[in-house]
Amino acid sequence: MDNRQALGSWLSGPRAAAEDAGVDFGYRGEQLGLPEAGPGSIARPGRRLGALAVDWALCMLIAYGLITHGYNQATGNWALLILFVLSVLTVGTVGSTPGKRLFGLRVVSANGGRLGLFRVLIRSLLVCLAIPALIWDRDGRGLHDRLSAAVQVRI
Repeated sequence: MDNRQALGSWLSGPRAAAEDAGVDFGYRGEQLGLPEAGPGSIARPGRRLGALAVDWALCMLIAYGLITHGYNQATGNWALLILFVLSVLTVGTVGSTPGKRLFGLRVVSANGGRLGLFRVLIRSLLVCLAIPALIWDRDGRGLHDRLSAAVQVRI
């Protein structure tokens, strides 16, 4: 292997190097038994981030207008608490927040069906911590979804 190949494999990352070596990773969600595309397939990161942005904007609006009556340092903290409550209530009952519903997403158990209350609480708490939601596996599931045995799918 010459220096350009070694540098190229380093820049493109370990996945590209493994694929060049013949490793087949399959599509996102294959290990979970989900379809590759269409309803029931793994939600793409862009849709998930868009849904979170809509939910956060809604929570900021509620905190701004109903609780703090203007923007101050406490508005963000109230918005985070509202996001937690919104997530627990909506994901625990209908399986999606308003933002997820707008983007055509739903949170389900990794083995199918709805999430139980305890798993919804864990997932919502981890979403509010932000860091677990930013760590993804090869299927595109965040750490918050893995720890609560959930998966976000398209509807």
